Amino acid sequence: MNFSIIQDSRVGARATNQDRIGHWRTSDALLMVVADGLGGHLYGEIAAQVALDTLAILFRSEAKPRLADPGGFLGDGIERAHAAIRHHALGAGLPDAPRTVIVACVVQDGTAYWSYVGDSRLYLVRKGRVVTRTRDHTRVQQLVDAGRIREEALGSHPERNKLLRCLGGELPPRSEPVASARLARDDVLLLCSDGLWGPLTQRQLAAPFVTKGIDRAIPELVALAEMRAGPECDNVSVVAMAWGENASPDAIDQDTVPFHDLPTDVQDLGDAESAYMRMSDEDIERAIDDIKASLKKSSARR
Repeated sequence: MNFSIIQDSRVGARATNQDRIGHWRTSDALLMVVADGLGGHLYGEIAAQVALDTLAILFRSEAKPRLADPGGFLGDGIERAHAAIRHHALGAGLPDAPRTVIVACVVQDGTAYWSYVGDSRLYLVRKGRVVTRTRDHTRVQQLVDAGRIREEALGSHPERNKLLRCLGGELPPRSEPVASARLARDDVLLLCSDGLWGPLTQRQLAAPFVTKGIDRAIPELVALAEMRAGPECDNVSVVAMAWGENASPDAIDQDTVPFHDLPTDVQDLGDAESAYMRMSDEDIERAIDDIKASLKKSSARR
């Protein structure tokens, strides 16, 4: 695979950084993840780290070097991440499980596959245009979809932090249908927390990629988000990939890629065979051991 990739995460005006980001690759597959721990609950950064590491462990286990089913991997991985957060909270004796939102993307065979829970986003930028993005699981996204407020009001609306879905809550988040798109040369996949997209317009997000590579565009976007948010700046985190291969003959034309208008209903219990039932105790314990080692290294760096 031919691509370039960059990631950045900054604390902004907050006391700590509760975002976690990462990317992992084999010769045939790439995984990118952004997890934004919820500040309204204790240990949001732990929930984000557990979610990140759970997906990374699963990717290392299943990408040999390809994933048999990229969409199935994402659905299963997000469910396992939720189960691992709940398991960690129980083992640590926490009064309430920490929580996080997440967006994850797999690139394989020239196709991007993505899924998410919450308000961290994926954007597909082509020739300076946002041709698709995820739809937030928030109250304000519902208001936009109903035509009651404008898209531009999402980042500043007083109810912008009212999430409808997250990982770590009492109810497993309802699985989001995995979306996908064929990639064309110079397409940019942008995964980010709301600290990046919130202060910026869609045009501001897409414009730098017209004349600049991601190695220059991303630092500029992060700095602009920090400047525009000012003293209220949230953690700002992003993973971005620029695709370097020609599109296949059946690649989607830039004028026909739709926005994925996915439902934003409040989560319900969903399938009774939840991730708790499908993930063995041995799998969870092995994942938690790796997660604890990762957290220890992360604490040492801080």
